[in-house]
Amino acid sequence: MTRVHGRPNKGRKIKHMKNRNNVFTVTLVVLAFAIAPVTKAARNPEGGPDPIPAATGPILTAASPVITVHSTDNVTRGKIGSFVLDMKPALMLGGMYVNFKVSGTAIAGVDYVLLASPAYIGQSGYGVIQVKTLADPRGSAFRQAYSVTVTLEPGAGYAIGAARSATMWIKPALQSSNQSSN
Repeated sequence: MTRVHGRPNKGRKIKHMKNRNNVFTVTLVVLAFAIAPVTKAARNPEGGPDPIPAATGPILTAASPVITVHSTDNVTRGKIGSFVLDMKPALMLGGMYVNFKVSGTAIAGVDYVLLASPAYIGQSGYGVIQVKTLADPRGSAFRQAYSVTVTLEPGAGYAIGAARSATMWIKPALQSSNQSSN
């Protein structure tokens, strides 16, 4: 064993390991304080994603994608209509979930199958919210169109563009005329 200034080399290695442990401990403490605000988040009792208070809003950067929505067209009862979500720029490494709410004169469960938020936008930069319409339980006396409106809501990691909502109309199915004209 070689001695330097009266101490064995083995002792210097132990002191060097203690310094590494101190650096590790300090790094761990700093990381814990950085994550602490995230862990205080409350669960949403209604299920689904936790809402973001409107006053604080999500933190956006210049690189945050902008999300817009549009309807492909009106839909006839018994058919499937679509809302298209567009994200610019598209994310290279995966997709993103986008919050939305549904309103309009159509009734979920009566006129169309319930739509669940959030919607997923894939790596391509596009996502689809499909609206499956149902047969009209009101009967032929109430033949009218009903609206379904999808409005984008704020969420983490994205901004909402100018086309923040879109409307589609559920039109009544065409009646076949089986009457003869005499």
